[in-house]
Amino acid sequence: MNVGCDAVGNLLLVKYAHHGGTYSTAFFPASVVFWMLEHIPVNQDPNLEPPAGIPPFTQMDWDIRFTPRVVSVNCKQFPDALRIRMELENTPEQTVLLDRSNVELLRHFFSVYAKDLINLDAA
Repeated sequence: MNVGCDAVGNLLLVKYAHHGGTYSTAFFPASVVFWMLEHIPVNQDPNLEPPAGIPPFTQMDWDIRFTPRVVSVNCKQFPDALRIRMELENTPEQTVLLDRSNVELLRHFFSVYAKDLINLDAA
């Protein structure tokens, strides 16, 4: 998983790997990022290992006009995973299941980039 912020502070581009070596990307609006930060559980395991194989970004990842934008998310927490169902613009809904290390990585990335995002829902 890898995350990058746009220059304006409206979106995060999230690139994540699937089993089998394929990748997907999606734009997460700031409002979704802030909602998820309030709801993603914080890691309580000091021995949690980081996930392997974070895919790098290229300029093409930002330029692909077919990259879907997340409209909303629905999360369900399990003992060792988090299921995130994403409603996407112009694309069928997508569901991802993140293990605990990827959940913590996502929470960490979102926390780091939160200072660069504009939270329009906070007003």
